[in-house]
Amino acid sequence: MGPIPVFRGAFPVADVVQAFRDSNFLSGQLIVIVLVVASVVAWSVMVSKYRELRNAQAASDRFIAAFRRETHPLALFLRNQAFPESPLYRVYEAGCTALGAEVGDTDRAPQLLLDENRIARIELSALQVEVIRRVTERTVADQALALENRMGHLMTAVSASPMLGLLGTVWGVLDAFGAMALKGMANLSAVAPGISGALLTTVVGLLVALPSSIGYNLLAGRIRTLAVQMDNFSQEYVAAIQRAFSRG
Repeated sequence: MGPIPVFRGAFPVADVVQAFRDSNFLSGQLIVIVLVVASVVAWSVMVSKYRELRNAQAASDRFIAAFRRETHPLALFLRNQAFPESPLYRVYEAGCTALGAEVGDTDRAPQLLLDENRIARIELSALQVEVIRRVTERTVADQALALENRMGHLMTAVSASPMLGLLGTVWGVLDAFGAMALKGMANLSAVAPGISGALLTTVVGLLVALPSSIGYNLLAGRIRTLAVQMDNFSQEYVAAIQRAFSRG
């Protein structure tokens, strides 16, 4: 049995460090440094946002299960059973506070709801129910904006990183050919190091953009899920308030 053939160069390995050294400072090294910083920021946003959304989803699942186990829509609020990490609970809390404001003095609205005898006598008009509905809808919008906080950083990394890398490549190639023209040398060995360094920015730009794009899409899907759940709960809560307090 003869020796196993070795195919040299079948898997090209780029010398990233050498390419970084061969690139110009403005068109290559500075852009690479900026892209590396952008990558660190993007990854920190993705990790922290994933944890935030995971906790928000888990807390929301616990809250909605607890809410649906109760026979009265204000039961959780009366017992001060809070789910602070859940955006659905924030909608619920805002709705309960708005209900208190509609049935009494706004300065004592939360305290008014602690009186069970008073709760039994509450009657809400159609206008009051509509006010509560608008409060919950506004809170849904506010919570959706809060969930989307810092997502713009990821979108910037997705869209700007390839363009910044391409700028560095075009600029670096321009510099390489300009230097070759000044020296009067047309051989490949004279221009190859400069082109290698110039292409590095595109590679780094893509390495920043691809994970950021995947992370953005995954996180945006979780945000859309929570936004739909908030909207559905808002309607469910208002319907429960109408059944409990509307007369006639």
